[in-house]
Amino acid sequence: MRADIVPGAVFPDYELTDHTKVRRRLSDLQGGDPMILLLSRGHFCPKDHQQHLRLAAHHPEIAVAYTQIVTIATDNFFELNEFRASVGAQWTFLSDVGRKVQKDLDIQEYTDPTHDPMVPHTLVLKPGLVVHSIYNGYWYWGRPSIEDLRRDLREATREVRPDWDPNLPDLRAAWEAGDRSRHYPYE
Repeated sequence: MRADIVPGAVFPDYELTDHTKVRRRLSDLQGGDPMILLLSRGHFCPKDHQQHLRLAAHHPEIAVAYTQIVTIATDNFFELNEFRASVGAQWTFLSDVGRKVQKDLDIQEYTDPTHDPMVPHTLVLKPGLVVHSIYNGYWYWGRPSIEDLRRDLREATREVRPDWDPNLPDLRAAWEAGDRSRHYPYE
Protein backbone atom coordinates (compact mmCIF):
# COMPACT_ATOMS: atom_id res chain seq x y z
CA MET A 1 0.00 0.00 0.00
CA ARG A 2 1.23 3.46 -0.83
CA ALA A 3 3.07 5.05 2.10
CA ASP A 4 0.65 8.00 2.30
CA ILE A 5 -2.42 5.81 2.80
CA VAL A 6 -2.48 5.75 6.60
CA PRO A 7 -5.03 6.47 9.33
CA GLY A 8 -5.98 10.15 9.15
CA ALA A 9 -5.15 10.49 5.45
CA VAL A 10 -7.78 11.08 2.79
CA PHE A 11 -8.26 8.06 0.54
CA PRO A 12 -8.30 8.82 -3.23
CA ASP A 13 -11.75 9.54 -4.63
CA TYR A 14 -11.64 6.99 -7.43
CA GLU A 15 -14.26 7.04 -10.15
CA LEU A 16 -15.00 3.58 -11.57
CA THR A 17 -17.84 1.79 -13.30
CA ASP A 18 -20.22 -0.12 -11.06
CA HIS A 19 -21.88 -3.50 -11.57
CA THR A 20 -24.72 -1.80 -13.51
CA LYS A 21 -22.23 -0.04 -15.84
CA VAL A 22 -22.74 3.39 -14.23
CA ARG A 23 -19.70 5.55 -13.42
CA ARG A 24 -19.53 6.21 -9.67
CA ARG A 25 -17.21 8.18 -7.37
CA LEU A 26 -16.37 6.77 -3.96
CA SER A 27 -17.33 10.07 -2.30
CA ASP A 28 -20.80 9.94 -3.87
CA LEU A 29 -21.30 6.37 -2.70
CA GLN A 30 -20.13 7.27 0.80
CA GLY A 31 -22.20 10.41 1.26
CA GLY A 32 -21.87 11.59 4.86
CA ASP A 33 -21.58 8.13 6.37
CA PRO A 34 -18.76 5.82 7.40
CA MET A 35 -17.76 3.26 4.78
CA ILE A 36 -16.26 -0.21 4.65
CA LEU A 37 -14.16 -0.37 1.48
CA LEU A 38 -13.04 -3.76 0.22
CA LEU A 39 -10.19 -3.92 -2.28
CA SER A 40 -10.79 -7.42 -3.54
CA ARG A 41 -8.90 -10.09 -5.45
CA GLY A 42 -12.17 -10.88 -7.16
CA HIS A 43 -14.60 -13.61 -8.05
CA PHE A 44 -12.01 -16.41 -8.25
CA CYS A 45 -10.80 -16.08 -4.64
CA PRO A 46 -12.43 -18.31 -2.00
CA LYS A 47 -11.09 -16.04 0.76
CA ASP A 48 -12.87 -13.05 -0.78
CA HIS A 49 -16.06 -15.11 -1.02
CA GLN A 50 -15.90 -15.95 2.71
CA GLN A 51 -15.28 -12.33 3.70
CA HIS A 52 -18.12 -11.10 1.48
CA LEU A 53 -20.50 -13.80 2.73
CA ARG A 54 -19.88 -12.65 6.33
CA LEU A 55 -20.51 -9.03 5.38
CA ALA A 56 -23.65 -9.95 3.43
CA ALA A 57 -24.98 -11.78 6.50
CA HIS A 58 -24.44 -8.63 8.57
CA HIS A 59 -25.51 -6.15 5.89
CA PRO A 60 -28.90 -5.35 7.51
CA GLU A 61 -27.10 -4.36 10.72
CA ILE A 62 -24.45 -2.39 8.83
CA ALA A 63 -27.09 -0.57 6.77
CA VAL A 64 -29.24 0.38 9.76
CA ALA A 65 -26.10 1.89 11.33
CA TYR A 66 -25.82 4.32 8.39
CA THR A 67 -22.67 2.65 7.09
CA GLN A 68 -21.91 2.07 3.43
CA ILE A 69 -20.04 -0.88 1.92
CA VAL A 70 -18.26 -0.75 -1.44
CA THR A 71 -16.20 -3.46 -3.12
CA ILE A 72 -13.59 -2.72 -5.80
CA ALA A 73 -12.35 -5.72 -7.78
CA THR A 74 -10.31 -6.20 -10.94
CA ASP A 75 -13.13 -8.31 -12.39
CA ASN A 76 -14.94 -7.56 -15.66
CA PHE A 77 -18.70 -6.83 -15.49
CA PHE A 78 -19.78 -10.44 -15.97
CA GLU A 79 -17.44 -11.67 -13.22
CA LEU A 80 -18.29 -8.72 -10.97
CA ASN A 81 -22.02 -9.45 -11.16
CA GLU A 82 -21.45 -13.17 -10.75
CA PHE A 83 -19.33 -12.51 -7.64
CA ARG A 84 -21.87 -10.07 -6.22
CA ALA A 85 -24.77 -12.47 -6.77
CA SER A 86 -22.90 -15.53 -5.46
CA VAL A 87 -22.31 -13.89 -2.07
CA GLY A 88 -25.71 -12.20 -1.84
CA ALA A 89 -24.23 -8.71 -1.64
CA GLN A 90 -26.64 -5.76 -1.78
CA TRP A 91 -23.98 -3.06 -2.03
CA THR A 92 -22.11 -1.49 -4.91
CA PHE A 93 -19.30 -3.36 -6.63
CA LEU A 94 -16.91 -1.32 -8.77
CA SER A 95 -14.84 -2.74 -11.62
CA ASP A 96 -11.14 -1.90 -11.82
CA VAL A 97 -10.50 -4.08 -14.84
CA GLY A 98 -7.89 -1.55 -16.03
CA ARG A 99 -6.00 -1.89 -12.69
CA LYS A 100 -6.13 1.88 -12.02
CA VAL A 101 -6.57 1.46 -8.25
CA GLN A 102 -4.15 -1.46 -8.11
CA LYS A 103 -1.40 0.59 -9.79
CA ASP A 104 -2.12 3.87 -8.01
CA LEU A 105 -2.08 2.26 -4.56
CA ASP A 106 0.86 -0.01 -5.46
CA ILE A 107 -1.01 -3.16 -4.38
CA GLN A 108 -0.43 -5.51 -7.30
CA GLU A 109 -0.38 -9.08 -6.05
CA TYR A 110 2.77 -10.05 -7.94
CA THR A 111 2.53 -13.64 -6.65
CA ASP A 112 -0.46 -14.28 -8.97
CA PRO A 113 0.44 -13.29 -12.54
CA THR A 114 -2.48 -15.35 -13.90
CA HIS A 115 -5.22 -13.15 -12.39
CA ASP A 116 -3.13 -10.00 -11.74
CA PRO A 117 -5.32 -9.06 -8.73
CA MET A 118 -4.86 -6.50 -5.99
CA VAL A 119 -3.47 -7.50 -2.63
CA PRO A 120 -6.78 -7.49 -0.78
CA HIS A 121 -7.29 -4.75 1.78
CA THR A 122 -10.24 -3.69 3.90
CA LEU A 123 -10.46 -0.05 4.96
CA VAL A 124 -12.82 1.68 7.33
CA LEU A 125 -13.33 5.25 6.12
CA LYS A 126 -14.84 8.13 8.04
CA PRO A 127 -16.89 10.70 6.06
CA GLY A 128 -14.78 12.58 3.54
CA LEU A 129 -12.94 9.32 2.72
CA VAL A 130 -10.73 9.80 5.78
CA VAL A 131 -8.92 6.57 6.60
CA HIS A 132 -9.75 5.22 10.05
CA SER A 133 -8.21 1.75 9.77
CA ILE A 134 -6.53 -0.50 7.20
CA TYR A 135 -6.34 -4.29 7.11
CA ASN A 136 -4.06 -6.21 4.75
CA GLY A 137 -5.89 -9.39 3.79
CA TYR A 138 -3.21 -11.21 1.80
CA TRP A 139 -3.52 -13.90 4.46
CA TYR A 140 -7.11 -14.54 5.50
CA TRP A 141 -6.51 -13.83 9.21
CA GLY A 142 -5.30 -10.36 8.27
CA ARG A 143 -8.86 -9.48 7.28
CA PRO A 144 -11.09 -7.87 9.89
CA SER A 145 -13.69 -9.90 11.71
CA ILE A 146 -17.18 -8.52 12.16
CA GLU A 147 -16.14 -7.62 15.72
CA ASP A 148 -13.06 -5.74 14.41
CA LEU A 149 -15.33 -3.78 12.07
CA ARG A 150 -17.84 -3.14 14.85
CA ARG A 151 -15.06 -1.72 17.07
CA ASP A 152 -13.64 0.43 14.25
CA LEU A 153 -17.05 1.69 13.18
CA ARG A 154 -18.01 2.47 16.78
CA GLU A 155 -14.85 4.57 17.18
CA ALA A 156 -15.22 6.25 13.79
CA THR A 157 -18.90 7.00 14.28
CA ARG A 158 -18.29 8.38 17.77
CA GLU A 159 -15.71 10.76 16.27
CA VAL A 160 -17.92 12.05 13.44
CA ARG A 161 -21.39 12.15 15.00
CA PRO A 162 -21.83 15.19 17.24
CA ASP A 163 -25.01 13.59 18.58
CA TRP A 164 -23.30 10.35 19.67
CA ASP A 165 -24.67 10.91 23.17
CA PRO A 166 -28.03 12.70 22.86
CA ASN A 167 -28.20 13.08 26.65
CA LEU A 168 -25.53 15.77 26.72
CA PRO A 169 -27.18 18.91 28.13
CA ASP A 170 -25.96 21.21 25.33
CA LEU A 171 -27.37 18.90 22.64
CA ARG A 172 -30.76 18.78 24.30
CA ALA A 173 -30.74 22.56 24.80
CA ALA A 174 -29.88 23.07 21.12
CA TRP A 175 -32.71 20.73 20.10
CA GLU A 176 -35.23 22.49 22.32
CA ALA A 177 -34.07 25.85 20.91
CA GLY A 178 -34.81 24.56 17.39
CA ASP A 179 -31.17 24.01 16.37
CA ARG A 180 -31.10 20.62 14.64
CA SER A 181 -27.67 21.10 13.00
CA ARG A 182 -25.91 18.74 15.43
CA HIS A 183 -28.52 15.97 15.09
CA TYR A 184 -28.61 13.42 12.27
CA PRO A 185 -29.35 14.08 9.44
CA TYR A 186 -27.13 17.11 9.81
CA GLU A 187 -28.35 20.26 8.11
